[in-house]
Amino acid sequence: MCAAVGRVSNDPSANEFAMMPFSDQTPKSSISGTRSGDDRPLSYQKTYICPICRHGQIAELTLMDAFACDFCRHIFTANLTEQSVQVVDSSQPMSWRWNGRNWRVAYQDDFNVTVLIWLFGVVLVVVPGAIVGLSAYTFPPLPDSPWDWFPMTWVACTFLVHLVMVVWVMVEHYQVPWYIAGKIRVRSLLGYR
Repeated sequence: MCAAVGRVSNDPSANEFAMMPFSDQTPKSSISGTRSGDDRPLSYQKTYICPICRHGQIAELTLMDAFACDFCRHIFTANLTEQSVQVVDSSQPMSWRWNGRNWRVAYQDDFNVTVLIWLFGVVLVVVPGAIVGLSAYTFPPLPDSPWDWFPMTWVACTFLVHLVMVVWVMVEHYQVPWYIAGKIRVRSLLGYR
């Protein structure tokens, strides 16, 4: 579908613009301006991609100095002087800095807590699997038993299940965008939006 303009100009770029589809009717100077690296500062009047889900758009909440995502429904407070936003409806104090084109994580986590979480994850995966493996080694099945495969399968399942639990906790802690977007999609499919 093309736009029709009542008068024709002698300027070839104006005629070219008049015959473009509606979706392409953005002046070329603004398109090339954004591609050339012009940074746009964080402002309440503009919309930005959500730093959590990377799917929705965050826009200003009416009568508030805050942003909200239209997909994952998280609420953010903004610090326009530092060009940063912080999520306020989560238990983790996560924040991001706007560099003019995309979001960068502004780490505020305590390093000791992060190391503690990783150590706890490694222990949670290794210790149960090691206990089951030690019992399978100490009390092996009888030779030529039809169940001689079971102890090693049980050890592998123990490691796998505990690894899945630790990965889930880590993904929840770090709020990985693909996980958040998938969680929102599952909720909307089940009608829990």
